[in-house]
Amino acid sequence: MPQPRKSPGIAAVLSFFIPGLGQIYNGQIMKGIIFIILASIFGFLTVVLIGYILYPLFWIYNLYDAYNTAREINERHSGYY
Repeated sequence: MPQPRKSPGIAAVLSFFIPGLGQIYNGQIMKGIIFIILASIFGFLTVVLIGYILYPLFWIYNLYDAYNTAREINERHSGYY
């Protein structure tokens, strides 16, 4: 049975609003939950200033990961490498 295609744009937009949601959309449930927990921890750390550095870095990585994972899923299931 063919795997449904994933939209890299939708994955990135979902992760833009809620870090980890794009990973869940891509079928990486545990990774998405871990990203949500990490985003919460880094958000809380803004109270002690280090979060102002960690959260944006993590947020950018989260977007990059969601987008690239969706592309890789599509490439794997389309037969093109």
